[in-house]
Amino acid sequence: MKKNIWRAVIEVGFIIFLFYSNLLMGEFERSGMAQKNGLAWAIGDVLTTANFEISMIAALVGYLVVEFLRKKL
Repeated sequence: MKKNIWRAVIEVGFIIFLFYSNLLMGEFERSGMAQKNGLAWAIGDVLTTANFEISMIAALVGYLVVEFLRKKL
């Protein structure tokens, strides 16, 4: 049971990491504001409550889909 919980935590954490890294790359590539204001500004702009809620929901849905597919296949 502990092994399954740790696996879920790691997988959800990895999905959240990918979400935030994508947002951070977008700050440098698309808007260009991070290039002017720096990395600290970009991190502050990305780390918001709304983004965290979106990342948690997406990570949990992603984890559930992957687990469903693992059991089916």
